[in-house]
Amino acid sequence: MVSKKKKKYSTGEGAQFITRKAALKKLQLSLKDFRRICILKGIYPREPRNRKRAQKGAGGIKTLYHTKDIKFLLHEPIIWKLRELKAYQQKIRKARAQREYRKMRQYFRDYPEINIDHVVKERYPTFVDALRDLDDCLTLCFLFSTFPSLKKVPRDQSLLCRRLTVEFMHAVIAAKALRKVFVSVKGYYYQCELEGQIITWIVPHHFAFQPQSKDEVDFKIMSTFVEFYIMMLGFVNFKLFHSLNLVYPPKLTAAFNSETEKDLVDERAYVAERIAAMNLSLAKIAGSNEAEELPEIDIFDTEDKDPQKLEEAKLEAEKVKKLKTMFKGLKFFINREVPRESLVFIIRCFGGEVSWDRDHFVGATFDESDESIAYQIVDRPSMDKQYLSRYYVQPQWVFDSVNARSLLPINKYLMGATLPPHLSPFVDKTRDQVYMPPEQKALNDPNFKPLNDDDPSDEEIEEASDEDNEAKSEPEDAEEALTRQYQQEVEQDSPSEDEEDDEKKKLAKEKKKAMAVTTGVPHKENPYQIQIEDKQAFRLREKLVRKKHRNLYKSMKAGQENRKKEIWLLRKKRRLHDERVKEDKKAEKRTQKKQALEAALNIK
Repeated sequence: MVSKKKKKYSTGEGAQFITRKAALKKLQLSLKDFRRICILKGIYPREPRNRKRAQKGAGGIKTLYHTKDIKFLLHEPIIWKLRELKAYQQKIRKARAQREYRKMRQYFRDYPEINIDHVVKERYPTFVDALRDLDDCLTLCFLFSTFPSLKKVPRDQSLLCRRLTVEFMHAVIAAKALRKVFVSVKGYYYQCELEGQIITWIVPHHFAFQPQSKDEVDFKIMSTFVEFYIMMLGFVNFKLFHSLNLVYPPKLTAAFNSETEKDLVDERAYVAERIAAMNLSLAKIAGSNEAEELPEIDIFDTEDKDPQKLEEAKLEAEKVKKLKTMFKGLKFFINREVPRESLVFIIRCFGGEVSWDRDHFVGATFDESDESIAYQIVDRPSMDKQYLSRYYVQPQWVFDSVNARSLLPINKYLMGATLPPHLSPFVDKTRDQVYMPPEQKALNDPNFKPLNDDDPSDEEIEEASDEDNEAKSEPEDAEEALTRQYQQEVEQDSPSEDEEDDEKKKLAKEKKKAMAVTTGVPHKENPYQIQIEDKQAFRLREKLVRKKHRNLYKSMKAGQENRKKEIWLLRKKRRLHDERVKEDKKAEKRTQKKQALEAALNIK
């Protein structure tokens, strides 16, 4: 009996992948609905190993999906809801065309809503899984919270993003979970630690919204992502608040009394604004105790038995414990020109109290005239009225103190002072090739001194050497140079009798040394020769790399070379910058000297 011939592309990559066109036909969905359901379910296009086989011999480049993912979507309840929505939209269009507005209002009232609670539970079975994937969720929600009402972005969505992000910041404040901060051109980078998971997100600067053209940004797709992230962040906030014994949705404590300003605005709106101010602690669940502190690290016998790692973990835990109460007992006052929200969030995370001008924003707890204020944060060169009982510092002092995990000296951050470089704390310590600026090295090692240290003594020496060079540059007389050269040649050609005796004595000493026993001299290896031999041995070892690992090895080496090039470019930029600063200082000194001389001459 002849066996049945297998059909081409029925197995292997040809059967594993399906094109987007075939997926739309199988699911009976429009491209718009297909994109939406793929975003909600977390299904993305795949890259095959052999594109020609995956596309069943077709040429070109097509969007491919896993066949099992598309089959998985066949049983999704959201698809039936999308079909139901499509039917309702047709009914609404028909009622509008026939001017049956009563029916149209009824259809709008009974319009079905898509519920994606089950999707969040499917994608994130545990709370830790949701925390691991929270970076993009927070970044996009913080971005959308700054948007006005747009055509493709509903107003309710941006308002809900604002509410959820404020709730999350309150949870971070209550847990004292913030670890790192950094200010860049893109915005504020934050990093916190919740349930042992590191979460990093970006908050954009509060600038006026600039409309983007459709070619640059597709707000519809971003809005679909936010639709899922809102549901996810709501679940995360609920779990966080209950783990911290806080009431959800958040409420202010019973001690808060708004009778003085209740007549100005609606009570509900006023409480929402006070919560957004992040200046007051939230109400706790009745009968709950304060959150217990983390116990000390237990000592266990590890497999590698490395006590150094255990000591490092202990030191890190102690530093984090001190960091949590860094601003405890300190009062801060923020001037109106300083970005309020970011500084309030950071100061409250580390136990400090903060306030601002009452006319600037609601939620001020004390006035500028309060004598117990320790620091006033300003961003202007000078102030007319100053208090002697407090320090006037620039906002960067708060960010740098958090990254240094201690209160830095305020000398470099005083009002009107030129600030030091703001260093990023997001440095990967596991990578061996990382550029580290001199300021970072000085922070890590107090004894570190940069090579190009700008000392006034060095500049004086350079100026003096310039003057000496100018003096030496004058040409000597040609006759004197010729006579000196002639005398030297004569002295070399005429050996004296004393020199002959010295040569005889040397020969006798050499004969005696040849007869004597001398101690062994260690052989000195040439370091340059060793380096050449090591390179040759390394090239031989490279040839022994297997063929299947050779491409991976080449990509690793290319990555190392690229990182070396980046580090070299950064060092070159820094060197040129330092040279330019040095030249500017020299030019400034020269102008000052010139002005002083002119003033002295004018007096005479």
